[in-house]
Amino acid sequence: MRDPIGVIHGRFQMLHLGHMEYLLAGKERCERLIIGISNPDATVTRFSSASPHRSQQSANPLTYFERYEMIRGSLLESGVPREEFDIVPFPVNCPELIFNYVPRDAKFYMTLYDQWSLEKKAMLDGLGCAVEVMWRRTDADRLTSGTEVRERIRSGQPWAHLVPPFVYRYMTQQGIEGRLREEP
Repeated sequence: MRDPIGVIHGRFQMLHLGHMEYLLAGKERCERLIIGISNPDATVTRFSSASPHRSQQSANPLTYFERYEMIRGSLLESGVPREEFDIVPFPVNCPELIFNYVPRDAKFYMTLYDQWSLEKKAMLDGLGCAVEVMWRRTDADRLTSGTEVRERIRSGQPWAHLVPPFVYRYMTQQGIEGRLREEP
């Protein structure tokens, strides 16, 4: 039996194929999936020693709106009906704000890769969330990472094979690829 509401969260600072695996696996487990975009803006982005780079500006080049558009377009392109998902801010660094955006009684789906994943799971457990770990892998098992995609764009290497087709089209049509290449 599928859960009525599931929640997934991530920075999605370049929606890539690993993210799509995660999103689609979460959607298979529930009727309605709420996708939380963490680090939605600088006011709710905090440093974490478990993952120091996540709070740096260079690791967060895309706006909330750009990430929203990429997630929505990629899910629709993958055949997920629009009425079966929502996309909201998810201020993971300010846990006291999370329930302003997602329901308390949802199932929170996670994947565990590193210390940062464990820190987030502990935070959600501490809030009393029902957490389901969909899988546990090492960084070596990742399909790719947002860091890899951003580095490939910045260095002019091929990257289209690492992202959903919608993301590649969106990034090139909106001029985001060029913007990333120009950033230091």
